[in-house]
Amino acid sequence: MSKGWFGSGKARHGYPNGNQKRMYMAHILIADDDELVADLASQVLIDSGHACGWVTSGEAAWDLLRQRRPDILLLDQDMPGISGVSLLRRLRQSATFYDLPVIMFTAMSGAEDESQAIYAGAQDFVRKPFDPCGLTSRIQRVLSRLQDRPQHKDLKTHLQESTQPSNEMPATQRRFL
Repeated sequence: MSKGWFGSGKARHGYPNGNQKRMYMAHILIADDDELVADLASQVLIDSGHACGWVTSGEAAWDLLRQRRPDILLLDQDMPGISGVSLLRRLRQSATFYDLPVIMFTAMSGAEDESQAIYAGAQDFVRKPFDPCGLTSRIQRVLSRLQDRPQHKDLKTHLQESTQPSNEMPATQRRFL
């Protein structure tokens, strides 16, 4: 089962002190085999101004990712079939998704699961059951890092561009850089 995402563009987010700040509206994909958790997280993120959808398996997430790249993937660590960690490893080895920001949902409270998620390439983790404010703040933290980096390029293009010497700089100056 899955639910799609909606809209695009910018959204305004309110903060408890009444201040308004212009924030990027992200397209977020949630992959969690627990439909209640996926739907609740989706509603929290939609209420925060993001476009959000969810799927209930790693296979469905991989299929959907190949159709449309989200800004962030919320990924359950322990799903039947392709586990979240296995999917994350596949993403990190992919020329297309090597830099896709991933936040892992961890149901277990052990530090070992959290360190496993970070080691596999996740940017952050959220423990289930999650706090709605904590979830949105982690999403905003990842989004703020995204705004500071350049537009996504597939790995092959990035490597080609980074290995080509610049014609503007003499060879003697390039040696010192």
